[in-house]
Amino acid sequence: MRIRLCLAALSLVGGAGLATLTAPTATAAACTDINVVSARGTFEPGNLGLIVGDPVYSALQRKLTGKSLSSYAVDYPANLSLTSAARGNSDLVNHVRSQAATCPDQRFILVGYSQGANVVDNSIGISSAGAPVGSPIVATIPTALEPKVAAVLLFGNPIRAIGKSVTGTYQSRTLDICADGDPVCESGGTDTLAHLSYRDDADTAATFAAGKV
Repeated sequence: MRIRLCLAALSLVGGAGLATLTAPTATAAACTDINVVSARGTFEPGNLGLIVGDPVYSALQRKLTGKSLSSYAVDYPANLSLTSAARGNSDLVNHVRSQAATCPDQRFILVGYSQGANVVDNSIGISSAGAPVGSPIVATIPTALEPKVAAVLLFGNPIRAIGKSVTGTYQSRTLDICADGDPVCESGGTDTLAHLSYRDDADTAATFAAGKV
């Protein structure tokens, strides 16, 4: 029920003005210094994601002025189907593998919001099965490519509501933000609108990522 309320709130806020905000255009992946790979939240509009992906990419462009950036929007339904997160998981890993083969010097910043955080979790080997809009792992970034992932930025991460977090290889490179009261990432959270507040954390996340590049 809380997930449905958050999705309803997302639709309402978008209709009330979020959708009118200017968002950066997602660029085709090229051999840039950094490729920002963003998995949007459930039903989230925007190029990379209006609430998180787009503002984070803009903030990264401001912070990483000495680096060339490109972006990739993970291709997946971002809906409530049982296979949605798994399809995103597969697409994200395939993209990283392909880019690493084409652009061996390129590094990656992975961004995930809400269901998109589940997609990223799975891709780095942390299963989101059992979490809201989660799924079992279907693919992981190969061990040989792990050093190419400079930073992992997660927002409203559903696995946190079931007592899980990013551990192991990627832990020191991960910023996992859960707004106070967000019922998607905080067990017992009751502030539905908190799940829509992560645009305010874009600069903080970009600063963290800049320190890892």
